Amino acid sequence: MRILVTGASGQLGQTIKTMAENYPSFDFDFKSSKQLDITNEAAVAEQLQKGKYDYCINCAAYTHVDKAEQDNVQARNVNSNGPKYLAIYCAQNKTTLFHVSTDFVFDGFLNEPYREQDIARPIGFYGDTKYKGERHIAENLKEHFIFRTSWLYSEHGHNFLKTMMKLGKEKEELAIVYDQVGTPTYTADLVEVMLHIMELGSDAYGIYHYSNEGIASWYDFAKEIFELNNMAIRVKPILSAAYPTPAKRPKYSVLDKAKVKGTFGITIPYWKDSLKKAIAAAQAASV
Repeated sequence: MRILVTGASGQLGQTIKTMAENYPSFDFDFKSSKQLDITNEAAVAEQLQKGKYDYCINCAAYTHVDKAEQDNVQARNVNSNGPKYLAIYCAQNKTTLFHVSTDFVFDGFLNEPYREQDIARPIGFYGDTKYKGERHIAENLKEHFIFRTSWLYSEHGHNFLKTMMKLGKEKEELAIVYDQVGTPTYTADLVEVMLHIMELGSDAYGIYHYSNEGIASWYDFAKEIFELNNMAIRVKPILSAAYPTPAKRPKYSVLDKAKVKGTFGITIPYWKDSLKKAIAAAQAASV
């Protein structure tokens, strides 16, 4: 089975690389954003035509949430136009597309977990670009799986876990927002689900919500990271208003995972259990 992985140098793409040996029947073709720029329509068309892929996993994304408020053109190109080109040429070459989206497509005003059919209402430019990318895929390609996820982290790349582990060695006290609530999600768990669906050969196409189980604030997430790393750092809870950012963030972005669990018969790990695995992997990588 031939699988194209775009954006392969990011944390999601690197996670797939580390897990690839567990799937010997899969032939992965990893392309970094420099090797395949998904905003270049001609390059996308050529790659998909010559590659003869069964699947494409799009890990390429513009993820600088605050920077997107000013860098509109690049954010739109990567998060909206790129997925559109992938969908068009996946359709022409009979390739099924897996695409990773975000909880930021919602405004965060709901007081219960978001379901796939809930109305998307982004409150920032980043979320808007991701939602338009979803729509472009749905309009151009039937054979797609879109995974909305939240608070992705891993032992790879730049993310909240890596930042906290670094700051924990440098600071005695940190102030962390406690009024934004969601679920930390370990990239390895998300990747495992996507590859499981490929193994099944499923045609249950559409949008799915996936995060780890449980609920946390960023404050809770940070506290757990420091405790598991045995870092004696004081963590001060603060309101979002005390830490203003260029982009507004959803206050509540817990995702309902009933659809993905019911459709594919999977069990989703609790976020604290997955965090332990990620920290162990991060510590092993730094030795």
